[in-house]
Amino acid sequence: MTTAETTTETPREASALEKVTVRYTINGEQREVEIAPNRTLLEVVRDELRLTGAKEGCGTGDCGACSMIVDGKLITSCLMLAPQADGSEITTIEGVAQDGKLHPLQQQFIDHGAVQCGFCIPGMILAGKALLDSNPAPSELEIREAIAGNLCRCTGYTKIVEAIAAAAD
Repeated sequence: MTTAETTTETPREASALEKVTVRYTINGEQREVEIAPNRTLLEVVRDELRLTGAKEGCGTGDCGACSMIVDGKLITSCLMLAPQADGSEITTIEGVAQDGKLHPLQQQFIDHGAVQCGFCIPGMILAGKALLDSNPAPSELEIREAIAGNLCRCTGYTKIVEAIAAAAD
């Protein structure tokens, strides 16, 4: 029996396994990686690029734990295929602090006790950053709307909202 006779792959399955090269600017650094085209951005960032701040909470885009900023917009990276972000500028939680100094938003999260278990915090901080980048003086309602896609089981959101408001000041 030849190798061709023993394989059960269809042509479609074989083509899905072919690697594609994607290029990103992640946290200001140019990165290039070869990946299967069906991988999510979250998988590639965590598994290939070893930036593990974003978490997979639900895998359905409902919890916000995997949030990243892609080309200035907050996205749920568990729903975006990695090749869709080819050529994009991506900010993960690892890129928020600069030169070893916390971003003011990160410091406010600490100062306001908004960090508890920490699972949702990378997504919350990125949601807050995306908001403050586009609206430096948001109302409490705008802050609550901006973080609405991020679930937290620990804080009740009050301290998170206060931290984002304080960072706006």
